[in-house]
Amino acid sequence: MTTAFPGIFSVSDYREAARRRLPKTVFDYLEGAADDESGMMHNRAAFEQLQLRPRRLSDVSRREQSVSLLDRRIPAPLVIAPTGLNSAFWPKGDLALARAAGKAGIPFALSTASNMSIEEVAQDADGDLWFQLYVVHRNLAKSLVSRARAAGYSTLILTTDVAVNGFRKRDLRNGFAIPFKASTRAALDGLSHPRWLWSYLMNGMPELKNFSTDDASDTASQAAVLRRQMDASFSWDDLRRLRDEWPGKLLVKGIVTTEDAARCVEFGADGVIVSNHGGRQLADLPATVDVLPDIVDKATGATIILDSGIRTGADVVKALALGADSVMLGRASLYGLAARGEVGVSDVIEMIKRETDRTLALIGCRAIDELDRSYVSRRPT
Repeated sequence: MTTAFPGIFSVSDYREAARRRLPKTVFDYLEGAADDESGMMHNRAAFEQLQLRPRRLSDVSRREQSVSLLDRRIPAPLVIAPTGLNSAFWPKGDLALARAAGKAGIPFALSTASNMSIEEVAQDADGDLWFQLYVVHRNLAKSLVSRARAAGYSTLILTTDVAVNGFRKRDLRNGFAIPFKASTRAALDGLSHPRWLWSYLMNGMPELKNFSTDDASDTASQAAVLRRQMDASFSWDDLRRLRDEWPGKLLVKGIVTTEDAARCVEFGADGVIVSNHGGRQLADLPATVDVLPDIVDKATGATIILDSGIRTGADVVKALALGADSVMLGRASLYGLAARGEVGVSDVIEMIKRETDRTLALIGCRAIDELDRSYVSRRPT
């Protein structure tokens, strides 16, 4: 097996490399989850409870993992998930993620809480760009949507699971905030991670550029995004209006029930992202891969993307066998970013593609498009 870096053979290896490079406060922001963090663990446990059912004596001398996603053919069923404050992990982290995605031919989703603006990323990155919308204030949201449209973003993602911020004890204990708070503990933490500290000092303090470049911006809006203080009144009628205003593809993220999935399609969404925010908003939610089959059955004809918990190519195969059209890489891509920057993200993408290819070969399936639920079963309890 080839790898770009000695000693790095898996996403978990990249996680450890990221942990070593980042100050504890920053790594805890990347890694942490809500409440007792069991939601994040349940996402992984649900994948581990699934086993693959191989077909023998199949001709798998050639394998194909390209898929059709939102009317585009992409070489692997992967999307780089929207994540915020990426410059805390690596200078110009949003651009590093976008460029790695573009080189791999897969979509990249820019978060409202990005450290580079909508326009900066569009100017400096190639590939299929998506924009993820947090609704903090209605007028600001309308402006962000207009800017994304003008900058050529193909797909809009409405995130719906952030009416209030999740209870993340790691961040509260660390006093994590942007700008980073000066304290003796934070200074010692930074000094003990000199590579990160040097890049931070050379590139300046991360800020939420989508607000600093907008006429409707203010520091209160930036603080509201960081605290997930969104417009809790945003409703189904507002989704309908958003559908009317956005001419491109529209996805709704944060869906974990069949009822909501069906209603999103009814209100004009092109698809849903089955996501529990990686366990970062509420621990006591279903693992996304557990609810995926029912949502696929209910939201007939819609694009279904699975988010939360993907770490390996085998996870990708399981998700697509259960009916997902693609999966999102969140923490997995950030581990690569935090450890090695753009080349680390590219390595994670290629690693998961290799694992997906190997898994297809070993279960006797020639192509992602040939997967179905007969390839997956639950482990005996």
